[in-house]
Amino acid sequence: MAGQSDPHLSIFSSAEVEFLAEDEMVEIVPNISMDPLNLLCGNFGPFRPQIATEVPMWLAMALKKRGKCTIRPPEWMSVGKLTQVLEAERDSPREFQPLPFHYVEISRLLFDHAREDIPDVYMVRSLIEDIRDVRFHKVESGLETIAARTHAVKLKNLSAMEVNIVRPFFVRALQAFYKHDSPQMIHQPDTSSRRPQVADRGPRRDLRPR
Repeated sequence: MAGQSDPHLSIFSSAEVEFLAEDEMVEIVPNISMDPLNLLCGNFGPFRPQIATEVPMWLAMALKKRGKCTIRPPEWMSVGKLTQVLEAERDSPREFQPLPFHYVEISRLLFDHAREDIPDVYMVRSLIEDIRDVRFHKVESGLETIAARTHAVKLKNLSAMEVNIVRPFFVRALQAFYKHDSPQMIHQPDTSSRRPQVADRGPRRDLRPR
């Protein structure tokens, strides 16, 4: 993965962040009967018609693709909840509202693979895009406040995509500030070639016996 292959550029592509989000749990409603699936990442099921159960996003999408389930959107993806989040984001220019760490990727996956399962899908998509734009504007505004004396930055409730975007800039900016502000960078006079000074104790006396 790009973020692991280059330690100096700790950034993942959108596809890689989306891949990580596929391990998030989501609720499905099966329309088939199936025994439990015993996988390396855990046990899921049993699956019974019209009885909701939780599975990873990647498994939900696989079952959905085969017409074996419907996917229930998370509670935070309702129009009412997203409207509240958007208003709170706009009213708090220095704070980020708590959302799932992978809210961008989860919503994108559901829009691509289960849009017919999302009530008011077009309004939900519009609200999520507005929330994302407001939050990104806050991030950009926060970057402008970094000064040379900044040694740490704390941003609470950032999402995976937002962290992925700002991490390389923060790391490089703070490293540059530290480098130019470090005491080791202050020029010190070179005293290695100087001979030690010896105090003048007056004329020497000849102490040999006569």
